[in-house]
This record gives sequence, structure tokens and C-alpha cells, in this order.
Amino acid sequence: MTTGTEAERGQVSLDAAEIYERDFVPALFGQFAPILVDAAGITAGETVTDIGCGTGIVARAAAARGARATGVDINPGMLAVARRHAPDIRWIEAPAEALPLADGSADAVLCQFALMFLANRQVALREMARITRPGGRIALMTWEAVERTPGYDRLIPLLDEVVGPEAARALSAPFALGDPEAIRAELDRAGLAIGSHTVVTGTARHPSLDGWIETEIGGWTLADMVSDKQRDRLKASARDRFADLVTPGGSLAFPAPAHLVIVRPE
Repeated sequence: MTTGTEAERGQVSLDAAEIYERDFVPALFGQFAPILVDAAGITAGETVTDIGCGTGIVARAAAARGARATGVDINPGMLAVARRHAPDIRWIEAPAEALPLADGSADAVLCQFALMFLANRQVALREMARITRPGGRIALMTWEAVERTPGYDRLIPLLDEVVGPEAARALSAPFALGDPEAIRAELDRAGLAIGSHTVVTGTARHPSLDGWIETEIGGWTLADMVSDKQRDRLKASARDRFADLVTPGGSLAFPAPAHLVIVRPE
């Protein structure tokens, strides 16, 4: 499957990458990195490649286990932040569909919440398999379907209502592989098979409802789509629609389910 828009490819500016690392990583993404590293059984001395690494949280988690980690991403803004936080890790700017890495060079290939954004998933999965050594493993994470993801199941329609369909499609893009059969189909087309599949559930935590809205706009691909007036309207409407997700102290918390798939290429 080929995707076209900047949002569908997960392309963000350097400013958005900074917000992503500062706000999104502690609020949502960071908690999943050790889960993925554990599921892949990463141990000291192994060679690990993190595909679609973003700001590098998975590669950093693997390196913390003593692995020799490499992060690969097509987004220079994300990689600039990654290099600043972990200068000792090798960071490569390259598409997942044409990895500049040798056959069988990785004990494990990890891909957390990036598969849905790759320009050609079939080719990218074949590339992941190519660089995985015999007996190695590929570990993938994708978000659960949006209708089974509290919070986003209401935020996307609200965004459609206030900003328009393009913005709603942008926020829908991360959930494109929320159906297990869709994941299986992508792997089938790449000549790969699911070894194991589980659903893991984290928790999205933001300091406030307004903070969540700001992070979704500023830390992703929506910054250029949402005007100040629309941002204010989103916040005002959200106070009624998401009151059930706000804690007594004013912070926001809701479940964040994800699929975790292990593949063992032959």
C-alpha cells in the first residue's frame, strides 16, 4: 500500500519533533518502548535496528539493555532530536524501503508505530526481513483501531467538525493498521507470517485537556492545518465531549491499546 500526504507519511517539522519528544513521548509513546524491547527479547551485545525510529525512544531503550542500536528514519527533524538525546547511537536518514544496511546485519529489527506511515509497506517489510539474520526476529507495534481507542474515537470527528476532513484524515492515519487482518495482509504480501500477536494497553496521560489538544496539534502534522480560532473552538468543544476522561485533579487519562506482532523470517 502506498500513502501520499505528509500526514499519512508521518512527516513533521523540526519544531513538531521537539514537541513530540517533550510532550508526546512522556504522555504516550515512551511507555511502549520497553514493552517492545522486552517482547523482542533484546539482550546485551545484540545488534538492533529501529525502523521509523522518530526521536529514537526504541533505539535508546535497546541501547540501555546493552544492545548495539541503529535508528533509521526518513524524517530529518526527528533524527536531529534523536542525535541530540543519544549521540552515541548510529542514526541513519533513509527510507525503510531502501535500507543502507547489509543482509543479515541485525539480530532484531524493531518498528514501533511507524509501519502505517511507510510509503510501501510490502517493500519495507521485505527490507526488514532482509537485514534480519537467520533465526532473528522482527517486532512490530501498531495502534488498535480508532473505534476501540477511547479519546481519539471522539477527537477525530470533532476535528472533522471544527477544522475539516483533511485534518481528520491526518489524525486518522496512525490507526490505519488497527485491524489484525490488515496487519496479516501486509505481512502476507511481503511473504512473511505472524509468529505471535498480542494486544497491549498503555495509558495516554496529559496534564490537562487543553494540553492534549495542544500536543496533538503542535507535535504532529496538524500545526499548519489548524488556525488559532479553530484551536480555541476545539478546546471549548472538548471540555464538554471529554469531561469523562478528566481526572479530579484536572489531568487527562485514557487507555491506549496497541497490537504487538513478532515475526521470525525464514
